[in-house]
Amino acid sequence: MKQGIHGSDNISPLHSKASPEALPGGDATQFPITGVAGTGSGTGHARGRNKLTLFPLIFLIFFEVAGGPYGAEPAVQAGGPLLALIGFTVFPFVWAVPESLVTAELSTAMPGNGGYVVWVDRAFGPFAGSLMGTWKYVCSAIGAAAFPALCSDYLTRVAPAVSRGGARVATVVTFNVALTLLNCTGLSVVGWTAVALGLAALSPFVLMVGAALPKVRPRRWGATTAAGGKDWKLLLNTLFWNLNGWDSVSTMAGEVERPGRTFPAALVSAVCIGSLGYVLPLLAATGAVDAPPEAWGDGYFADAAGLIGGKWLKYWTEVGAVLSSIGLYSSSMSSAAYLLAGMADLGHLPSLFAARAPAFGTPWASISVTGAIALGMSFLSFDSIVAVTNFLYSLGMLLEFAAFVWLRARRPDLPRPYRVPLGTAGVVAMCAVPSSFLVLVMAVAGWKVCVASAAFTAAGVVVYYVMAFCKDRGCLKFGARAEGEYEGC
Repeated sequence: MKQGIHGSDNISPLHSKASPEALPGGDATQFPITGVAGTGSGTGHARGRNKLTLFPLIFLIFFEVAGGPYGAEPAVQAGGPLLALIGFTVFPFVWAVPESLVTAELSTAMPGNGGYVVWVDRAFGPFAGSLMGTWKYVCSAIGAAAFPALCSDYLTRVAPAVSRGGARVATVVTFNVALTLLNCTGLSVVGWTAVALGLAALSPFVLMVGAALPKVRPRRWGATTAAGGKDWKLLLNTLFWNLNGWDSVSTMAGEVERPGRTFPAALVSAVCIGSLGYVLPLLAATGAVDAPPEAWGDGYFADAAGLIGGKWLKYWTEVGAVLSSIGLYSSSMSSAAYLLAGMADLGHLPSLFAARAPAFGTPWASISVTGAIALGMSFLSFDSIVAVTNFLYSLGMLLEFAAFVWLRARRPDLPRPYRVPLGTAGVVAMCAVPSSFLVLVMAVAGWKVCVASAAFTAAGVVVYYVMAFCKDRGCLKFGARAEGEYEGC
């Protein structure tokens, strides 16, 4: 459901504490970071009852990446039904599978909050880890901010009064505050809410696929675009937009019950649900509806559902889009908030960001800050900002793949409850294909995007050195890592 793919620069990521002793082969002394045990005022009882189990984790990952086939329509518009179907069938193997395998191995080896920040910190040191956190947090926070406005846009189809003025502002604020409070109750509640939202968002497409079967004509899949030809950049943009973010849930690894077993199973399940959730509705809708590729703009799935099943199915699909945007926002906020908490556990940020609410054991300060940032940015235009997040996301993923390979080569002794079944040369080859694509994304970025990305990167460098200054002067309270617990590889 990652909507709004327009222009050649918009390849967007917008679009989820167990101790190591509990893991097969785990050893707390192997990875001495405070994020494994957690900090703050949350009680052990509150933390325990809010652990993420398998089914909620599957749907949190699902919403971090997709949220349903909403937003896949521009792929048909750009290349025709056949290329769109091939893309959504092949691209998961090119991108989703390598990213998921990296996430599964490193999340189970280092099950602390912060995810990719922990991995990069472990491989290359605190400066690289802090910079990774800046890049990814900018992407997550801006991504989360897009969804309150998107939800309001969908609601205008059934309630036009919320399209502007005070009603729109009230809708966006209510959406933001309600889901911020939901996140404060704990990831268990957020996860089971994601299960309900996911099933509801997918339900109209299950019915649409069933209703479309007698009407499918394979010749329709061969429909070609207009004389202008195929828009390859838009096609790649749409595929990348809808199939990235599999590593986002790693920032909540410290909240997962038995991560050594839960993470690999959840990632495999989410990849299957997410991929089929795109391919099957596209197969059904493009095969059952006589519509030229040019008609497949954002939101056309609702129109196709109306042609296949009637107005009631169209309205149900639009309601599903609203529910999907709620799930996307909630999961994006969770990922961003626990990223801040993990960075505080590592000593990159003041320990306030790792402080836990006594009642629920959630990082209340990180959730509140992320909710406030998302609310403030919900009223801005994202056309140019999203293009910048694409560049920063690509930088972060290149650093993440590098950390994965580096840890395999330099720390073969690191306990890995789940291990990608490839040697060092194999994992290098596995990461090479998606890395090449990321380099391409950065190469085609305009100069304005490069300048803005450099500015965000410079801001990340400033944050790192300001935090170092505050540690030295004792201006703020930091976790134990601030006193030099770091052990490089």
